[in-house]
Amino acid sequence: MTREPLPDTGPPTRTTDLRMAGEWLARHDLADTHPTPLLASRLAVRRRARLATYVILAALIIVSALAATSAFGGLQSRRPLPLLALAASVAGLLLAQSLLDRWVRRVDQRAGATLSRRAAHTIQPGWQAVLGRPYAVFAVATFAGALVLAASALAVPDPTVRQPAVVVLIGLLGATAITALQLRHPLSFPVVAEDEESLAADVIMRVEDARELTTPNVQWSLPVVLVGTAPGWWNAAAVAYLLLSLAACVALHARTPSCATVARRAMSVR
Repeated sequence: MTREPLPDTGPPTRTTDLRMAGEWLARHDLADTHPTPLLASRLAVRRRARLATYVILAALIIVSALAATSAFGGLQSRRPLPLLALAASVAGLLLAQSLLDRWVRRVDQRAGATLSRRAAHTIQPGWQAVLGRPYAVFAVATFAGALVLAASALAVPDPTVRQPAVVVLIGLLGATAITALQLRHPLSFPVVAEDEESLAADVIMRVEDARELTTPNVQWSLPVVLVGTAPGWWNAAAVAYLLLSLAACVALHARTPSCATVARRAMSVR
């Protein structure tokens, strides 16, 4: 059943955002649902925040690589400085991510304030409904694997390996903290919905966001900092980790139900 567009009480919604919202609905088996300005604005802010997050993570990788190069390429007395600069950069990037999350939350709060029947839907999907056990296990396993790689490099007596390993470790912890900040939104913030169609769209958005966040882009990228300086056994272990986690990621996306299916299941147990 199609639904009429809600009155647009916020900033004017661009035609492009409405068109992209319609395409998003069609991809998630909601082609009969009319794209509303409310949904279009929520999806648009998520696209822009996600793009900004990619920039933040890319900056983290670049800063880590520069810190690693300075750490074992500079003078002995100046080696702590790149690590301090990296720690300060991670703190700044965490602050930027928290501001992004606050921006998305404000858009959702403004959207919720326009709904006349929001109290009719008190569903709050838990982490198992939104993220799912397979994706949670995958996220923990890829983080643990990258952490073990960094820790094993710390055990190498060569300082030109240990110093970049500290950089990789700081970068991994920073990336994990950024991901944890992002996961708060789909896992804990209130649902913004007034009917079945908007409720389905809200839950699908949560599942889509959570799954996107489990892709270990930083975990796959940061260990490259050590390639070429680490021993041969470590390089072989890093390649094995990358290939196994890539295969697991492909299998996970191929074998798990779609976001729309997960959303319907979550709604059916209200």
